[in-house]
Amino acid sequence: MRRKLIAAAAAAAVIVAVVIGLSQAPTTDTDPEPTTFSLAQARKDLAGSPVELAALHVQSSQLLDGGKDAVKARLTALKGTPVVVNKWASWCGPCRAEFPYLQRSSTTYGKEVAFVGLNSGDNDDDAASFLKKFPVPYPSYKDPREKVALALKASTNYPITIFYDASGKQVYLHQGGYPTQEKLDADLKKYLKLGT
Repeated sequence: MRRKLIAAAAAAAVIVAVVIGLSQAPTTDTDPEPTTFSLAQARKDLAGSPVELAALHVQSSQLLDGGKDAVKARLTALKGTPVVVNKWASWCGPCRAEFPYLQRSSTTYGKEVAFVGLNSGDNDDDAASFLKKFPVPYPSYKDPREKVALALKASTNYPITIFYDASGKQVYLHQGGYPTQEKLDADLKKYLKLGT
C-alpha cells in the first residue's frame, strides 16, 4: 500500500513538472505577426509627456544595465506617477504574444503611466533582436539572473506585469500573458484608476 502511494505521488510530481515545463518552454510558434506599430508615431503621440515619462520615451526599446539599484532608482524617481513593470524574455511565447498589447497600451496611456520593461533570464542579443521586431516606447532593464525580478517579488513565471500606484505601492501582480488588448487596458484602468 505504501509503495503504491509513493508511486502515485511520484507520478503526480512528474506530471506537474512536465506541465510547468511545457508552459514555460521557449517557443516561436506563438509569435504574433509583426505589427504595424511605429515607434516614430508613438514618439509623436507621446510628445509633451511629463518630464519623468519623457525620460522613459527617450530610452525607447533600449536594454539598460544597472541591476537592482538602477531599477530601484528609476521607480523612486517615478513616485507620483503610476508605473507598470513588465517582466519578459525573448524566448517566452506568452511574452511574445502579449507584446503588441504593451506596444499599444504604452502609447495610449504613456502620458499618464510609466511603463518599464524587465528583461529577465535572457541573452542580450536575442532581447535586442526581439525589440527591433517589437519596439516599445520605454526601456527594459537587463536581469539575466532574475535578481531584480526576485527583489520585485516577481516569481520565476513569465510574463509578469506589476502595477504600482502613484505612491509607489504595488497594487496588482498579473501572472501570465494578457490574452487580449481589452484585458490589459481593463487592468490599467482598474488598478491605476485611469479615466476616473
